[in-house]
Amino acid sequence: MFGYITPDKPELKIWEFEVFRGYYCGVCRAMAKKAGHRGRFVLTYDCAFLALLMDSLEDGPVSGKQRRCLFHPLKKRYIVDSNSAVEYASDINILLSYYNLKDKWQDERNLLGPAGMAVLKKGYGKVKKKYPELAAEIERELSRLHELERRKCDSIDEASEPFARMMQTVFQQARASERIGKVLGWIGYNLGKWIYILDAYDDIEDNIKNGSYNPLVVQYRYESSEGVNSFRERIKEKAEFILIYSLSELEKAFSLLDIRKNKSILDNIIYRGLLVRTRNVLQMGADCHEKSV
Repeated sequence: MFGYITPDKPELKIWEFEVFRGYYCGVCRAMAKKAGHRGRFVLTYDCAFLALLMDSLEDGPVSGKQRRCLFHPLKKRYIVDSNSAVEYASDINILLSYYNLKDKWQDERNLLGPAGMAVLKKGYGKVKKKYPELAAEIERELSRLHELERRKCDSIDEASEPFARMMQTVFQQARASERIGKVLGWIGYNLGKWIYILDAYDDIEDNIKNGSYNPLVVQYRYESSEGVNSFRERIKEKAEFILIYSLSELEKAFSLLDIRKNKSILDNIIYRGLLVRTRNVLQMGADCHEKSV
């Protein structure tokens, strides 16, 4: 994933931010146990959100305590205890990060790819063995995505489909219940659409400089005489329409869930954080990325 799913921090109460960060640190701790301490470098906000959402569907209070960790040895911070939601989010973080690093190497010959894959290899092997069908489905969707990118698909809607379906599978398989699984799957599908398109818009300038494939650049026919900023401005309204539509579908699905705890934090992320991130990327591009919590 890409780390776009974040809360609107100024609107969170202090205790709400502590709990959100507690899930982030909980996933980080779980990743260290499975992939080693160096495996933590691929931790994303997106999987912290996944852990938060899944755990919020369970009865009982949030369980955690103040702890020190490798990156914060001097001051204790609240860390959510390991549970099925945290473990699943940790496993998904490792799995998707491994495929993302593999993609970087295959497409860009980026040396971060093989270096990162070597770090995650042990953890990736464990997760793939634990979820063989999920891993196979993710690989099928990524293969479809690579084929669309190889033939320079000129439709952002078509190009974003494999990533959206991959996220749908990831969210849907997080719950055994068929009804809840379908609702979660629709949340994942629309999050996937939103992430893929937002990332494509975010990467316009870099992709043009590098000559890399970008579905927005192909579909809306960028010409070098136009200039990157003018192009971004020309397609901004079209990109915003698709992004906001995906968020509205996500919100409808979220409203169907029986949230047992952390409701105010999830509301902040779903109804404010994603919208703020959308507007920031559309207005400021890559300069809007947040630092780790």
